[in-house]
Amino acid sequence: MIEFEQMKLDMETLAPQLKDLEAALALDKAKDEIKSLEKLSMEPNFWDDMQNSQKILKKTSDLKSIVSKFEKLLNDYNDLLTLIDIAMEENDESLLDEVKEGAKSVSAELEAQKLSTLLSGEYDSKNAILTFHSGAGGTEAQDWVEMLYRMYTRWSERHGFKVKVLNYLDGDEAGIKSASILIEGFNAYGFLKSETGVHRLVRISPFDSSGRRHTSFASLEVMPEIDDDVAIDIKDDDLKVDTYRAGGAGGQHVNKTESAIRITHLPTGVVVACQNERSQHQNRDVAMKMLKSKLVEIKEREHLEKIEDIKGEQKDIAWGSQIRSYVFMPYTLAKDHRTNFEMGNIGAVMDGDLDGFINAYLSYIRNKN
Repeated sequence: MIEFEQMKLDMETLAPQLKDLEAALALDKAKDEIKSLEKLSMEPNFWDDMQNSQKILKKTSDLKSIVSKFEKLLNDYNDLLTLIDIAMEENDESLLDEVKEGAKSVSAELEAQKLSTLLSGEYDSKNAILTFHSGAGGTEAQDWVEMLYRMYTRWSERHGFKVKVLNYLDGDEAGIKSASILIEGFNAYGFLKSETGVHRLVRISPFDSSGRRHTSFASLEVMPEIDDDVAIDIKDDDLKVDTYRAGGAGGQHVNKTESAIRITHLPTGVVVACQNERSQHQNRDVAMKMLKSKLVEIKEREHLEKIEDIKGEQKDIAWGSQIRSYVFMPYTLAKDHRTNFEMGNIGAVMDGDLDGFINAYLSYIRNKN
């Protein structure tokens, strides 16, 4: 019974943190705002302005998500305390594993929600646009891009986020040369912005008949999806627009007409592309939205005098510039080189178990500031 008593003491120390979290989330204010927005949505002319009504509904949904997540955490916490009391009263050691698992879950969720309060940046709550590029390593690197593409798709599914393919270019023999996806969900950008950078893979290559170990690189760029009402001046003369046929392994990635769009912003050299919509016009609209997102991100930077600053931190997709390494051989380890957070279960990481890395980075930034 000593273990149950200790676990109860440990859980009771979390009570002040739950109070602090409730205050940080401003739940009373959120609930009042939900009521106001729901009242507004009941107005007869609510749907007259479709764009504005969609924003109101999304804001309502986001606020409800914050409230429901905290309330579930609080319920789980109280249920766990009740379970511990029952176990102690009945001297039932068979409940020990369930209590330990519950304590682990409550502590992890509390920490995750505490870290979410750090996402106070202007665009943190937005959807995220992820763009993948293969680096040094040829076919091996293109296969690595496909693995990363799958990893972030799995992470999104774990969090109930929606994934939409914007652009997809197959590798020469296998994998993906480049791709862009939109991840739709509250705080998607706030969580995923930490993933921007070069990712390094070390493994025995399935493409090497000699079974030698290979090192490959891929880069990931993460941008917030910017609303149409954000004002940014983009001159037609500054754009180079190319059309081409969409490519891919079949299905949604294939198009028999030149409907795919690639737009180059000449002053900055920023290139965006979209091929997944049904028409050239729709692809252009999405590509322009991607370009706006990138240029707004650029405007957020402090120094724009140099082209390197305008285009962001330019690093070769090669050795020495990686933010994280994924090692499959001679041992298994995923390690972030900024925070030193690491996981030995490489299979879980590749299946989208990235919260440890993301939370470690948010904690790192919090302590750094």
